[in-house]
Amino acid sequence: MENFVLANSGHNRDDEASKFGMWLFLFTELLLFGGLFLVYTIYRYLNSEAFLHASYELDVVMGTVNTVVLLTSSLTVALSITALQKGNIKLTQGLLVATILFALTFLVIKYFEWSAKFEHGLFPGMDHYDHLIPAEKMFFFLYFFMTGLHGLHVIVGGVLLGFVMWDIKKKKTTPDNFVYLENGGLYWHLVDIIWIFLFPLFYLIH
Repeated sequence: MENFVLANSGHNRDDEASKFGMWLFLFTELLLFGGLFLVYTIYRYLNSEAFLHASYELDVVMGTVNTVVLLTSSLTVALSITALQKGNIKLTQGLLVATILFALTFLVIKYFEWSAKFEHGLFPGMDHYDHLIPAEKMFFFLYFFMTGLHGLHVIVGGVLLGFVMWDIKKKKTTPDNFVYLENGGLYWHLVDIIWIFLFPLFYLIH
């Protein structure tokens, strides 16, 4: 009995350390994007007309669809945690698959959106981009950099959830030990929150 209590205590400490590490990591991510949001806000304040004109090149419909996709994916990952806590492994796996499919959907839509910008020569270094006024160049530079960085986080989040699925299959993540799924969910919610800020800043600037 004593050995069980000690083992369980050690397990709880490991879970708490894992959660603390994830929260610390998320904090650094928020600092990174917070700095980028601050840079964007300053440039937008100083060049409001140029930023407004440049924003007309963005596809609001695609941005809106991607927002709905990510919001729905946050719901599915949250439900997966509840399903695992209730011992419904099959439903947990299904919800995680849905979340990963939503991530892929987001990336596919972003691919087509970026492709349109490439066709118009709006990517930094392209001919049309080089003929823009400096403020509009800054808008598109920030757009590609910030949405690209966010896209990278979407990929990392999808891969992380994939590893969690593997852990569930191997019974390393269970209804009694689901901290990795919780951490994966926290990371995915961060991805969602970042986009919730990116969407209005770039697409709804009007």
